[in-house]
Amino acid sequence: MSTLFPALVAGSDRPALRFGADALTYGELASTAGNLAARIEGTGAGRVAVWATPTARTAVAVVAALLAGVPAVPLNPRTGERELAHILTDSTPGVVLAGPDDELPAGLTALPRIAVDVTARGAAVDGGARGTAAGGSAGAESPGLIVYTSGTTGPPKGVVLSRRAIAASLDALADAWAWTADDVLVHALPLFHVHGLVLGVLGPLRRGGSVRHLGAFSVAGVARELGAGGGTMLFGVPTMYHRLADALAEDPALVAALAGARLLVSGSAALPVHDHERITAATGRTVIERYGMTETLMNTSVRVGSPPRPGSVGPPLPGVELRLVDEDGRRVEAYDGESVGEIQVRGPNLFSGYLNRPDATAAAFDGDWFRTGDMAVREADGGVRIVGRKATDLIKSGGYKIGAGEIENALLDHPGIREAAVTGEPDPDLGERIVAWVVPADAADPPAAEELADHVANLLAPHKRPRVVHYLAALPRNDMGKLLKKALPGAALHG
Repeated sequence: MSTLFPALVAGSDRPALRFGADALTYGELASTAGNLAARIEGTGAGRVAVWATPTARTAVAVVAALLAGVPAVPLNPRTGERELAHILTDSTPGVVLAGPDDELPAGLTALPRIAVDVTARGAAVDGGARGTAAGGSAGAESPGLIVYTSGTTGPPKGVVLSRRAIAASLDALADAWAWTADDVLVHALPLFHVHGLVLGVLGPLRRGGSVRHLGAFSVAGVARELGAGGGTMLFGVPTMYHRLADALAEDPALVAALAGARLLVSGSAALPVHDHERITAATGRTVIERYGMTETLMNTSVRVGSPPRPGSVGPPLPGVELRLVDEDGRRVEAYDGESVGEIQVRGPNLFSGYLNRPDATAAAFDGDWFRTGDMAVREADGGVRIVGRKATDLIKSGGYKIGAGEIENALLDHPGIREAAVTGEPDPDLGERIVAWVVPADAADPPAAEELADHVANLLAPHKRPRVVHYLAALPRNDMGKLLKKALPGAALHG
């Protein structure tokens, strides 16, 4: 297999990365990441953790690990102590890569640390590191990344993504989006999951183009980088596009910037039709949607140049096979926009398995088809329209996929809570907001909603906190004691 990043081998003065004041050309990235790769190899670590702040340091660290052929485990800096402890115990990284001034939590201080300094890039890459940049000895099936994703129950699972899967998915997107070395990608997505890291950083580098990361999302930042900054592509989640749509009426510079972009891409959850319409009406541009998962990387996408298709995530990408299966396990053959089935996929984009979880890996497949748990219909032109989840316990909020079970477990750890259930409900900004249904230990003195939200945020992560808390006398259950979540919306005593 050829190197993941051909442009690094050649090296050049072409811009590769820019994160605020930190900017690296391909030559500088080859030098910095190549020498860091040599240091990683020198540790003998089987895996490395990456403290995934929205900075150039994270991009350099992940590229270096890939060049060294050592799997990288991106860590969300806002992860709570319990979740972080689980990830570290499960993935057992031998070293952590972080910025020299990053303050690491107690769970990471026991690991050897390699400081990633993107300002010290003057030294030329040495011969060994240059060989690493040329591809090293890592094969196509070698693990490249281990990305943790929330399941519907229990702690997050480590999704093992091979170099083969990363390359195949990025190359398929290049075909669908006409993505080239001339493109300048703008985004502000987190760098600890697939959308922001694999698509948003590794994607431009594989093409030989460049990425401009905003550090944190802002309407002004998008307008600046797509306008005078020369950006050609924008990646975002529905929450971001909703805020852009809100701002268009009062911001002519934003209108011009979006109108001048070659490609606007939304993912991680469905973009409401109203936001599609507002953006198109103001700018003349359509937002393209694509569909993927951590386990599968990208499965489908509306192709560049296609007519507007709000609600569609497009046809399968090159190399991806997709089928719909009904509740009885029969294949849904209709392309009528009405016949619903579970999406199952197979192809070179699929993950290698869940780390240390052969049982979960086996359960995720129907033969060699991966069960996504997403329900969809297929239109006459082959486009896929997702209509919901097979289960009710995965919540898509603000671009994150969040498992209800782990939030329930965190709530149950609070001394003032006897029972807890978590669901999602529509939210015009977040897509879905997290709703907690709790039975307090003392009905006369229940813990405040803000206290429960902070409790969950401290244990897990801020984006997993409940936005709404309902207090109940009891959770609805069937005769066998199974929780009936569908009965919850009408069960609240007070909110």
